[in-house]
Amino acid sequence: MSKPLCNVNQSLPIVVIGAGPVGLAAAANLVQYQQDFLVLEAGPRVAASMSGWRHVRLFTPWSYLIAPAGRRLLERQGDWSEPDADRVPFAGELIDGYLDPLSRVPDIAAKIKLNHKVISVSSEGHDLMKDGRRDEAPFLIVVDSPDGPKRFRARAVVDASGTWTNPNPLGSGGIPADGEQQAQDRIQYGMPDILGGDRDRYAGKRVLVVGSGHSATGNVLHLLKLADDFPATQIAWGIRRRNPAKLWGGGSDDEIAARGQLGTLAKEAVDQGHVTLLTGLSVVALHRRESGLEIIDVDGRSRIEVDEIIVASGARPDLAMLRELRLEFDPATEATKTLGPLIDPNQHHCGSVPPHGAAELRHPESGFYLAGMKSYGRAPTFLLVTGYEQVRSIVAELSGDHEAARNVELVLPATGVCSLDLCEQEDDCGPAESCRQR
Repeated sequence: MSKPLCNVNQSLPIVVIGAGPVGLAAAANLVQYQQDFLVLEAGPRVAASMSGWRHVRLFTPWSYLIAPAGRRLLERQGDWSEPDADRVPFAGELIDGYLDPLSRVPDIAAKIKLNHKVISVSSEGHDLMKDGRRDEAPFLIVVDSPDGPKRFRARAVVDASGTWTNPNPLGSGGIPADGEQQAQDRIQYGMPDILGGDRDRYAGKRVLVVGSGHSATGNVLHLLKLADDFPATQIAWGIRRRNPAKLWGGGSDDEIAARGQLGTLAKEAVDQGHVTLLTGLSVVALHRRESGLEIIDVDGRSRIEVDEIIVASGARPDLAMLRELRLEFDPATEATKTLGPLIDPNQHHCGSVPPHGAAELRHPESGFYLAGMKSYGRAPTFLLVTGYEQVRSIVAELSGDHEAARNVELVLPATGVCSLDLCEQEDDCGPAESCRQR
């Protein structure tokens, strides 16, 4: 249910946190329902996190990447040409061809505040323990802005700020390895621009990629291309599971062809000896030597010495700004409590996640919703089309269109290629490989 509103709350906007694909989809739906809203974006531009990996080709074609409400707004503008539905774009193309144009639609552009980093969200006048009249109180959002601290009041909040800026550490067990912080000059997280701006950093170096998801696979394949021009480049790939079979994904069985091809190419590279695969790697320490970084395994063994490390082992939600709200999370995934069992990668792959919307994303703090990747917590089974349907349902609920909110429909590509990217042992892993859409 949406937050019970007194007259003063009814006049307040709905605040969307994050101007990425899901945040902008929420904005498009809010325009459709003629709701007042603000979008608070921490970065200097929309899709700020995604702009850091413009060079990455996505897995899904355009048909899965455009929110229906966003399409309707852009078509109404009359100067937008929809890309080929079957083509798989790069992240930069998604930004240039869809997200930037959508953010420039006047009804949305006027509502976006860039460089506004949310520090806290609370029920105004109520800390976590205080009952009071919190269901009648508006939300209070405190932000850092170029003009200093600001406070915004809202009748509802949709947090679509994602998880990309909060990557999982290199160390095993979900905690940083000893020496990881001190070695930050030799470590990058996520998907660096190996063939572009980061080319000189990796060319001719001994590079370790850690992670068993598709981000890690993409990094390995980019390093292989770099090695074509710089043959001295040495590539090692460390995974925690002992049996690499699931690393190769669904191959030709994956209905998302671009994603299935990643595993096929990676297996060929390992089989041909172009990549050294280190299985059962659980890093507990890094030792800086004159000759490079020594990688120490959980049993105290020295596994390898490298010049650079790329950690691509997923991300987790940053919940610090929400600690004064009454929220409930699934204990395994850190996803919204009701959603957690529906997306647990030990039980579900991307294509088997059931349709879900406002009802499954509801928290005890009435009127507050997590949406997009952040609603999934640590689960890697998220696809953008899922986030688009989430915010469509949430906005319908907040707008009083309860029937539309309940009528959740979602058609996902069948894959069978997802599981948790943080497995410590082979037996802990789910049915297949991680497929978090970037």
